[in-house]
Amino acid sequence: MINTVILNNQVPVTVLTGFLGSGKTTLLNRILTENHGKRIAVIENEFGEIGVDNDLVIGAEEEIFEMNNGCICCTVRGDLIRILGNLMKRRDKFDYIMVETTGLADPGPVAQTFFMDTEMQEKLQLDSVTTLVDAKHIWQHIDDSDEAREQIAFADVILLNKIDLVTEEELEQLEARIRNMNSAAKIYRTKDAVVEMDKILNVGGFDLDRALEVDPQFMEPEYPFEWAGVYNLSAGTHELVLQEGPDPAMKVALVPVNASTDEALEAAVEPVVMVFSDDAYELSAGGTLQPSGRLIALNLTADELRFDVQIDRSGAYALFTEHHPDEFQAQLSGSGALVKPVVEREFKPDHEHDDEVTSVGITTPGDLDPDRLNDWISNLLRTKGVDIFRMKGILSIKGQPDRFVFQGVHMLFDGRPDRPWGEEPRYNSLIFIGRNLNRTELTEGFEACLA
Repeated sequence: MINTVILNNQVPVTVLTGFLGSGKTTLLNRILTENHGKRIAVIENEFGEIGVDNDLVIGAEEEIFEMNNGCICCTVRGDLIRILGNLMKRRDKFDYIMVETTGLADPGPVAQTFFMDTEMQEKLQLDSVTTLVDAKHIWQHIDDSDEAREQIAFADVILLNKIDLVTEEELEQLEARIRNMNSAAKIYRTKDAVVEMDKILNVGGFDLDRALEVDPQFMEPEYPFEWAGVYNLSAGTHELVLQEGPDPAMKVALVPVNASTDEALEAAVEPVVMVFSDDAYELSAGGTLQPSGRLIALNLTADELRFDVQIDRSGAYALFTEHHPDEFQAQLSGSGALVKPVVEREFKPDHEHDDEVTSVGITTPGDLDPDRLNDWISNLLRTKGVDIFRMKGILSIKGQPDRFVFQGVHMLFDGRPDRPWGEEPRYNSLIFIGRNLNRTELTEGFEACLA
C-alpha cells in the first residue's frame, strides 16, 4: 500500500476522529512535533461558534487550515473539497495530510470524499481513519451517541487513550466491547496519546469493502440539500410561494441546466454541493430569485411568503432546496398556472447532530484574576461537569507573561502555560460543548473573573 502511494504520487490522508475530549488535539500536537521527517498539512474542524483549536495546536511549519463553520462531515463537504484542491496546488510544500474532524462527526461521509470525487481519487489516497477513544468517559456516550459508535465502527486504527484513568479490569471490558463493534481495527492502548508514528502514518489501512460492510450506503453520499427538481421555465417573472415550515429560513440554489433530464440534473449535483458551502445571501419575501451560482437563504418569517423568480432566457432550470418542498408546501407558478418539475430527485440528507448538544463560545479582552478563575472553574466542574462534554481555550492571567491553555472533559481539567504573549494583544477565548448549557450563566460567570 505504501509503495502504491509513492508510485502513483498520491498524497496519503489520515482522517483523525474521536468523540469530544478523546485527545485528538494532543495527538495532533505529537504528530506535528515528532521527528518523523514528514511535512504535514493539517485541516481542522470544530463544532462550535468560535475556533480555538488552531491556537491549541503547537506552532509549527506545517500548514494549518481551520474550518469552524459546521461539521466537516456534512454542510462543509464543499469546503473540504475546496481546501484539498487548493492544497494540491502547493503539492511541493507537504508530504501528508491530516484531517481532524470535530468530536461530533461521523467519519463515514468524510471518507466518502476521497472516493466520490474523481480529482480527489487521482491525487489523494485515504490511508486510514484513526479514532481516539477516551477510556474513562466513552461509557457515558457509547450507548446513546450514534457518532461515538460510528467513529469506532469506521476506524482502521483505534487508540484507547487515557488508560491511566481506569483500572485494568475496566480497560479489558472496554476493549472487549470495542472489538465486538469493530474486530478488524488495530487497537493500541495509550496515555496522553503517546504512540509510535508508524502505527498511525502510512499504515495503508483503509478498506473500502469493510466500510461497505459497516454501512452498505457508504458510497451513497450525503448532501447539504434534500431535494432538487428541473423545471422548464419560459422567459419572464414566475412566483415561488411557500407556507410556514419547521425552520425560519430555507437555503436554495437555482441553476441553469442543459436539459430536462436525469443526466442534466445529476451533472449539476456536485457543483451545487460547492455552492451550498458558500455563505448564503438572505432574501426576504417579495424579493427576486434569479438563476446563478449563488446560495440563497429564503427568509420565511413574513406573513406572506412569495418570492419572484426572474428568468431571462427560456430553458431548463434546476432548483435545489435544503429541505423537501413538501415541508413548506412550496409551489412554483408562471402566467397564473402551476409549474411542475419535469425531473425531480430526493437526496440522502446530511446527518443531524443531537439537538441537545450545543456550544457556548466566549471571547473577550482583559486579564483574569487567578483566584476568582480557579473558584469559578472548580464550581463549574463540580456542578455542571456531567453535562460539559468538552471545554477548551486560551486565557490571559493577570501578572503572567505566558498564555494559559486549558482543556477539560466532564469533571477533568488540564491547564498549563504556553508561549509568551509578547507583543500580541492579550485576550481570552474559550468554548464549552455539552448539554443543558446556559449561555448567560456561563458568560456572566466568566466575566466575573476578569481582574
